[in-house]
Amino acid sequence: MSIPESQWAQVAEQVGGPLVYKQIPVPKPGPDQILVKIRYTGVCHTDLHAMMGHWPLPVKMPLVGGHEGAGVVVAKGELVQDFEIGDHAGLKWLNGSCGECEFCRQSDDPLCANAALSGYTVDGTFQQYAVGKATHASKIPKNVPLDAVAPVLCAGITVYKGLKESGIRPGQTVAIVGAGGGLGSLAQQYAKAMGLRVVCIDGGDEKRVMCEQLGSEAYVDFTKSKDLVADVKAATPNGLGAHAVILLAVSEKPFQQATEYVRSRGTIIAIGLPPDASLKAPVFQTVVRMISIKGSYVGNRQDGVEALDFFARGLIKAPFKVAPLKDLPKIFELMEKGQITGRYVLEMPE
Repeated sequence: MSIPESQWAQVAEQVGGPLVYKQIPVPKPGPDQILVKIRYTGVCHTDLHAMMGHWPLPVKMPLVGGHEGAGVVVAKGELVQDFEIGDHAGLKWLNGSCGECEFCRQSDDPLCANAALSGYTVDGTFQQYAVGKATHASKIPKNVPLDAVAPVLCAGITVYKGLKESGIRPGQTVAIVGAGGGLGSLAQQYAKAMGLRVVCIDGGDEKRVMCEQLGSEAYVDFTKSKDLVADVKAATPNGLGAHAVILLAVSEKPFQQATEYVRSRGTIIAIGLPPDASLKAPVFQTVVRMISIKGSYVGNRQDGVEALDFFARGLIKAPFKVAPLKDLPKIFELMEKGQITGRYVLEMPE
């Protein structure tokens, strides 16, 4: 395949932005990497956090963000055996890891201290061509639409991992906080596919409609509820509360409320990363009700395989909107205002 020398990309030249839409060189794959011609890439709240420098983790600058890139392999290093030119591939948040530390040896490679992170420590997928370590790239069946699968590469894998970490079983109830957003819309789908009952928590009628269409049993609107804790508990069987809570919110308050409506022996899974936020829980209630509170990061390679398989079998149909790459600044503006329902997917220029 013909590979150009330069390409269009959205580049943050300094922490806090702004984004600059410009041409940059096309990267060349290393011995264990693939070069993917990105066709579509999802836009995640993490991308905004990265550009703004919200987290206590050094971020590469200048930076090409993005970590939900789906496209076609156009070049590969001499050590790569699992991908061929023309294969469809996905580049995810975890772009590479050392492979030798204790965590990598136990398939906890997301916890590797030397992990390479797409769109954070290395350039990501807001460009026409991007590189990634082949062992961490995802194989995408050619019958799977690349626009629709892009959000699964981060949002889907992340919420699927969180549901697994919760230990929740089929027939039990999960409360999803931030259910109307990009991660939340996928979390609902995975929860339903896993046989779980779903209570959605979010704000606004547009998100209510989407959650109801995705099959939630109840929708609690935090902008209208006079007693959110009581309303969530009332929506669960016998009013005892949810067996698990998946926290996808981007503000701190929901993280402090979850212990009040999770049931005894329930599990709270923190996934959202609001800047400078803390997780607090009353010690007495946490102990005597035997509540578990856990953080859940991105999935490992096997979690990725499983999450994509759910999608390939037609069990996940996450709502998304397509926009051109040049519109990324506008999407970030909507994201900051909390006005995005579902997920935006960027289409690359030809």
